[in-house]
Amino acid sequence: MRLQQANIATISAAAGVTVPSYARSALAPGIVHLGLGAFQRANQALYTEAVLAAGDLRWGCIGVSLRQPDTRDALRAQDYLYSVAIRDAEAERLCVVGGLMHSLVAPENPQAVLTAMSDPRCHIVSLTVTEKGYCYDPASRALQLDHPDIRHDLQHPQAPKSAIGFLVHALARRRAAGLAPFTVLSCDNLPSNGDTTRGMVLSFALEFEPTLADWIASEGAFPNSMVDRIVPKTTAEDIAHVAACLGLEDAWPVMTERFTQWVIEDRFAGPRPRWEDAGATLVADAAPYEHAKLRMLNGSHSTLAYLGALSAYETVDEAMADAQLAGFVQDMLAEEVEPTLARPGLPAYRAQLLQRFRNPALKHKLQQIAMDGSQKIPQRLLATLQARLSAGASCERLGLALAGWFHYLRGSDQAGRHYRISDPLADVLQAAAGCSDNPDECVQALLGLEAVFGAVQTQPPTLAALLSRHLRQLREHGVAAAIAALSHH
Repeated sequence: MRLQQANIATISAAAGVTVPSYARSALAPGIVHLGLGAFQRANQALYTEAVLAAGDLRWGCIGVSLRQPDTRDALRAQDYLYSVAIRDAEAERLCVVGGLMHSLVAPENPQAVLTAMSDPRCHIVSLTVTEKGYCYDPASRALQLDHPDIRHDLQHPQAPKSAIGFLVHALARRRAAGLAPFTVLSCDNLPSNGDTTRGMVLSFALEFEPTLADWIASEGAFPNSMVDRIVPKTTAEDIAHVAACLGLEDAWPVMTERFTQWVIEDRFAGPRPRWEDAGATLVADAAPYEHAKLRMLNGSHSTLAYLGALSAYETVDEAMADAQLAGFVQDMLAEEVEPTLARPGLPAYRAQLLQRFRNPALKHKLQQIAMDGSQKIPQRLLATLQARLSAGASCERLGLALAGWFHYLRGSDQAGRHYRISDPLADVLQAAAGCSDNPDECVQALLGLEAVFGAVQTQPPTLAALLSRHLRQLREHGVAAAIAALSHH
């Protein structure tokens, strides 16, 4: 029997499963979310679910998939209900989420998406479209006006393809209808994600209609935010386990950890949910939290992904069971990353992070984290490296982490197993990473890729020398020896 509104009452409260207590039929579509995937469904959706459970039913969600219909296809037959399993080594808690009212697939019906975004009841459009979904240059943070989707969207306002195109054309509709703009709430791992998104929206609007750009600039709101929660890919085993717990089949449950944090700048263009009552942190400036999350959680995640995958590990907790690798990450955070940050309580956050990475219940795949390195590395590792280099401070471990990505790009681990590089720049990256048997030449070729390294190309030659030394160690002796060699510098 499938999870559906009609049979939700069959879920036994004795099983410890939370189900929606409010009338779903009374929900209003206050939020449109672009990029409806597991991350949003295990994060922001739960904060909003608590607001709905407290009685404010203005904040139902219309989900939008910008590429694939798989999420919609999985959830449509179950009235858009789904479950979240919150797990750690000791326990698991299940909750059924009811705040998703409908799911749209943009390529099938872009008009329906624009209509939902221009509904007077919609006050927030949030995004989790991954870094590459913004059609931007990670080095300069500028919109790629020559991106095929952006070029298309400038010419086809009735049928956009990109997140930026949908935002601008929906805002244009609202302006024409005399409505206030919605708040644009990016929840992706972009540096200053709200400010960055605002810059890209205004760049697009200037190309499309300059007076629209003026209106968005004066009336719109793009708060920065930081979401911190680990959400691994759902497996067939997870689906079977959840079905056994619910007594009902859920085609696409999501798995996550107990830890959760959402920091949002409190500047909205209109009404907003009282997310703070559900545990979110509303602040004047999210930057200290965002920098800490990008550089500590995301930076160490990518480091573990590349060095762990090279070491033939499959999951984060497996990589963390390697005492040498875990010690390397801890030392990198404490000695090289934390000195670049201003958030209070960094040592406690570090200890918490390392404990979260060891969570055996998540089985977070290293290859999932390793995807799209060209889009992630600038804010996860390069920003920290640049801060250390500018201060004349040591960055041996950060250098090894970056060299780990360079070595990973060759597409095989130390056991000789091959894997596919999943990245928008995969061909260019692999050509550079494999251009020579000489590590110096490969480093020069990779550092010459302006789309990734534009921000650090003016750095002293010591960076290239550092990376070449570490890459040579990784190629000739492997990850363990490269980490051990750090003690000699």
